[in-house]
Amino acid sequence: MIKFSELDSAKNADGLIPAVIQDDNTLQILMLGYMNEEAYNKTVAEGKVTFFSRTKDRLWTKGETSGNFLNVISIHKDCDNDTLLIRVIPQGPVCHTGSLNCFNTRESEGFIGELQNVIQGRKEAMPEGSYTTKLFDKGTCKIAQKVGEEAVETVIEAVDNNDERMLYEAADLMYHYLVLLIHKGYSLKDIEEELIKRHK
Repeated sequence: MIKFSELDSAKNADGLIPAVIQDDNTLQILMLGYMNEEAYNKTVAEGKVTFFSRTKDRLWTKGETSGNFLNVISIHKDCDNDTLLIRVIPQGPVCHTGSLNCFNTRESEGFIGELQNVIQGRKEAMPEGSYTTKLFDKGTCKIAQKVGEEAVETVIEAVDNNDERMLYEAADLMYHYLVLLIHKGYSLKDIEEELIKRHK
């Protein structure tokens, strides 16, 4: 475990170390806080993130009033020894506004998350001439059939060791899988939650 004495707190006038908090399961950045040595040692000892609150001028364990604690999984220091990355399992919304994180970012990040949002937009707008609209119009059976077809094609290319074609078919599978999820009223977040339950 990192000792606070290994960190370069002298770079900040108040002697505090910034701590970036990241969800260990989703890798989403949740919030930023600050720690002095006492806050850091309490975090390590209790396994729940404790900050030094600059506004309250005291130690503050995240979740002490809401119950939404941040359970520590791992602690890392950056290459300059002046910032911490703390990976956690949150016990509820992290932001005081009730949001899952303090940056108001979407739950699913990256291009797949963006693709999910585009497909959701197609479902809401149902633009004419859109392939996605046609799938939604045809209903569950057709969408599920397309997922099955793309899954079989992905397997065939994998067995044939045709990696380029396998990736192409896997991309088709992912797209149709997202269409099916959204058609049924679900999202990648629901799948994440199911996998997290199984992981426990």
